Amino acid sequence: MTIGSLAPPREKKSRNNKQVVDEKAPLLPRKQDELQGELDGFNGASFSGAVFNLSTTVVGAGIMALPATMKVLGLGPGIVMIILMAFLTEASIEILLRFSRAGKTVSYGGLMGEAFGRTGKILLQICVIINNVGVLIVYMIIIGDVLSGTSSTGVHHAGLLEGWFGEHWWNGRGFILLITTLAIFAPLVSFKRVDSLRFTSALSVALAVVFVVITAGITIVKLINGSIAMPRWTPHITDMASIWNLFTVVPVLVTAYICHYNVHSIENELEEPSQMKSIVHTSLALCSTVYVATSFFGFLLFGEETQDDVLANFDSNLGICYSSILNDAVRISYAVHLMLVYPIIFFALRLNVDGLLFPSSRPLVQDNRRFALVTVGLIGIIFLGANFIPSIWDAFQFTGATAAVCIGFIFPAAIALRDSHGIATKRDKYLSVFMIVLAVFSNLVAIYSDAYTMFKKSKVSPRA
Repeated sequence: MTIGSLAPPREKKSRNNKQVVDEKAPLLPRKQDELQGELDGFNGASFSGAVFNLSTTVVGAGIMALPATMKVLGLGPGIVMIILMAFLTEASIEILLRFSRAGKTVSYGGLMGEAFGRTGKILLQICVIINNVGVLIVYMIIIGDVLSGTSSTGVHHAGLLEGWFGEHWWNGRGFILLITTLAIFAPLVSFKRVDSLRFTSALSVALAVVFVVITAGITIVKLINGSIAMPRWTPHITDMASIWNLFTVVPVLVTAYICHYNVHSIENELEEPSQMKSIVHTSLALCSTVYVATSFFGFLLFGEETQDDVLANFDSNLGICYSSILNDAVRISYAVHLMLVYPIIFFALRLNVDGLLFPSSRPLVQDNRRFALVTVGLIGIIFLGANFIPSIWDAFQFTGATAAVCIGFIFPAAIALRDSHGIATKRDKYLSVFMIVLAVFSNLVAIYSDAYTMFKKSKVSPRA
């Protein structure tokens, strides 16, 4: 993902016999023989393992915000936007892969460095760091909310453990997050190759499907007994403010599909790198299916009561038998899902932090001491952020979503427009201009709309 060395170029062959230079080598070496000393018996990642790892990178906390986008857009435009964003994501990843092969680069950072020099590479690394640190802190906050409860809104919502066993010191937020970090996160982030996470990634995807199945089942039961009505299929537009509000969903949709920072790391470990295009198609098809089903059934189930984080809707009586058991099943599956997504996002974060701080050092996997220091440091920062920041959803909208837009659309489009190798087609350039305009315009409108809403709330609250 990031550039592993700035030393003078020295040629070496990759597993698929491409000639690359040290300056563009990933922190995880691509050559099979370079891995033998570190990774015994590894003959390349499988197709299914790569699909699960890429899908886990995609499906994170964003899945819970998608039903709320249906409340803003309506079911029809909302589903169309999810599918459109999947196609744009596929197009942007295809640009990255095609230009990487043309320039024989094996990392996103190397590709940005080739197109825009050191400044481009550093800008990418900063965006990945901002995005991933924000995402991981949000994950830990949600895990803490689910297991230990939260009072960040002024009203206390009991967590699962408090609801089951009552309030004790050992199910407090800080202690639960500490145990989760030491017992689950620390072992999983200690792996030096992303393929080692294929089984946890498969389980993570399965848990996302479990959430969809439970939500769909509850919705179908309530449809049969007539306790819910069909929701809106179109947006509810009353004034100019409601029109501007439509654009606030774009950062949510973009963030939901961001996986670009792990594409090269996954491809570099493949036994057959030529399979990467099919892996991307399969993964995006799987994730889009999960997203459409989640959005449709989530909004159908809760209608206009759908919260920004639909998980909050599973904190009350669902109006059917075994409501509390189903609520607990949804929240447990989601909390475990996030725990298993954490290491795949952390993998990319660690590589980019190391590349930014130690650009001239040898690959990270070959330096155990540096690997441990970077890992422990990042885990500590994320742990402290999750404990001392009660809620960062507003900050996440302004920083994470903006960085995600750059990673997913603006940077790939800029690489195609730069066209260092003269391989961009007219379609590439038209599509790149469209992606940049859509990304910049929609995010500026979204930021303005969010800021305006926050400003109105701050003016109204003193009178309340």
